[in-house]
Amino acid sequence: MIFDTHTHLNAAVFSGREAEEIDKAREFGVTKMNIVGFDAPTIAKSLALATEFTNLYATIGWHPTEAGTYTAEVEAMIVAHLTDPKVIALGEIGLDYHWMTASKAVQEAVFRRQIQLSKKYHLPFVVHTREALEETYAIIKSEGVGSRGGIMHAFSGDYAAAKKFLDLGMMISFAGVVTFKKALELQEAAKRLPLDRILVETDAPYLAPVPFRGRENTPAYSKFVVEKIAELRGVSAEEVAQATYENALRVFKLDD
Repeated sequence: MIFDTHTHLNAAVFSGREAEEIDKAREFGVTKMNIVGFDAPTIAKSLALATEFTNLYATIGWHPTEAGTYTAEVEAMIVAHLTDPKVIALGEIGLDYHWMTASKAVQEAVFRRQIQLSKKYHLPFVVHTREALEETYAIIKSEGVGSRGGIMHAFSGDYAAAKKFLDLGMMISFAGVVTFKKALELQEAAKRLPLDRILVETDAPYLAPVPFRGRENTPAYSKFVVEKIAELRGVSAEEVAQATYENALRVFKLDD
């Protein structure tokens, strides 16, 4: 059994074929998915999908590229759903210094506020960071990680960076990038990190793994992330699948 801990089945590209993708994923051994909403439309869709399908869950928050539109009304909308039974985390939140659709100061303020909300509502928080790894670390260290912890989504740093986030109480989640031929530092992290502190994801429809790199990603392809991590660690895919599945249940506080 595989748990795709971060996917965007709520993206427009999947509209009308969500059930088909869920069936395809099941054929690949992917039995649970976390659907991440990051703005008003995707949050609404993630909540709807989690309500409709028993094996789907929702994570909701305000993405750093949307930070400039974070208002009291947006926060109220998010907070109104943080106690929904199928909402298992707050995110994805963080910093994105690549697109810079909002200033660093605004992104930081919105990031800090949502970390605070995650602790208030006793939820793990899911972090997006792009070209801002050191700044992201500093903010998480400053705010502190609550009892429910947090997840570094689609991690792309090296082992040393990953270890620093682990020491703060975070989990490290690997996406399709770990299968890329030149991702040697990331592969070293996947090989060396404690197996009970890692998760797998697709970030579909983005970051498709080898052998589908450059094409549309889908939750089913979590299988290839699991298989690559198993290859790197010299263990069976079944062992990695089972461990990461149990890790996801633990961090999200879910019963099997």
